[in-house]
Amino acid sequence: MKGKEVQVETLWEEVRELSLGNSVDRLQSPPTPLQFLRDFVSQNKPCLISNAISHWPALSLWPSPSYLSTSLSSSLVSLHLTPNGHADALVPRPFHPSLCFVSAHVQSTPFPQALDLIRQRPNHLVAYLQQQNDCFRTEYRELDSDCDGHIPWASEALGCLPEAVNLWIGNHLSETSFHKDHYENLYAVVSGEKHFLLLPPTDVHRMYIREYPAARYSYSEESGEFGLEFEEPVTYVPWCSVDPYPATGSEEQERLKFPLYFNGPKPFKVTVKAGEILYLPSMWFHHVRQSPGDGGCTIAVNYWYDMQFDIKYAYFNFLQSLPYQSTDDPMVPQGECEDSGPHASPNHLNSRFSSLNLR
Repeated sequence: MKGKEVQVETLWEEVRELSLGNSVDRLQSPPTPLQFLRDFVSQNKPCLISNAISHWPALSLWPSPSYLSTSLSSSLVSLHLTPNGHADALVPRPFHPSLCFVSAHVQSTPFPQALDLIRQRPNHLVAYLQQQNDCFRTEYRELDSDCDGHIPWASEALGCLPEAVNLWIGNHLSETSFHKDHYENLYAVVSGEKHFLLLPPTDVHRMYIREYPAARYSYSEESGEFGLEFEEPVTYVPWCSVDPYPATGSEEQERLKFPLYFNGPKPFKVTVKAGEILYLPSMWFHHVRQSPGDGGCTIAVNYWYDMQFDIKYAYFNFLQSLPYQSTDDPMVPQGECEDSGPHASPNHLNSRFSSLNLR
C-alpha cells in the first residue's frame, strides 16, 4: 500500500514538472485553432487569454445596471437564493452531526427586480443569476447582439459549437465550491473579476469526494427565512469535501481533516479580469470567488463545449477508482464516507460524480 501511496503523490508533482508548471499560461491574444488544440486542449492544460473579447459591445454596455434593466425589462429569469451565497455546497444537517449537499432556492423573477436584489442585497439572503442549462440563449436572448454566440477559434479547434452558453451575474458574496465539469469551458468575464483555484484531474484524491444527502433551500418571502427540504426518497450526491477557505477558528481542524489538499502541491490561482477568457479544461476541479465591477456586479458568460470521452477520460476514471489514503491522513479512505448509505464504493462514487449536471 505504501508504494502505491508514494506513486500517487509522485504523480501530483510530476504532472506539474512535466506539463503544467507552477502557474497558468497567459496569452496576450487569442490563439490560432491549431495552437489552442495542440498546446492546451490536447494537453488538458488551462490558459488565460487577453484581448479575446475586446470587440464585444457587452464590455461597455453591461456594467451599466440601467442598460441591463431596460434591455431585459420584460424578461423573467431564474433567480437563485441562498442565505449566505453558497449554493451547490455542503452545509450542516439540522439536528444531525453531519453535512448535506444543498442547492439554491430558484424562483422566476422579473430581471430588474433580480438585479436590484443582487446589487442592493437584503441582510437575510444572497441572490445570484446562475441558472446554467444554456440560460443565455433562453432567458437573455435580448442581449444576443452584445457578445459572440460562440468563440470562433475554440469552435474550430474543438470541431463543434458550444452545447450551452450561460450568463452569470452576482455579487462578492456568491461563491462556488470545488467541483469539476465534463465540458471544455471558455469563461469570459465582462465586468468585475473571477478568482479561481484550480487542481488538475490527477489530484482527484485530494478532493475527498464523498456522498452526501441531497437537499434544496426553500425560501419564504413572508418570513424571510430559509429552510432545508430533503429529497424523498433520500438521494446522495458525490461532492468535494474540501473548503479551501476555512472559517476563522477552524483552519487547523480543516487541515487535519484534509491533509492531502492542504499539505500537497498548491492549487493554481488565477484571477480573470473583465475582457479576459479562461480556458478551463474538462475534469479540472475549480473553486470560484468573485469581485464586483463598477456597476456593483460580477458578470460573465461561459461556453460549454462537449469534451472528448477519450483515453484521458479512461485514465481519469481508473485513477479515481483507486482507493487511496496517505499515511498521515486520519480520515477514511477515498470512497468510504460517513452517512453515505450502503453504496459508496469507489466505483459507485466515480459513476455518480461523472454523471452529475451540477456545475
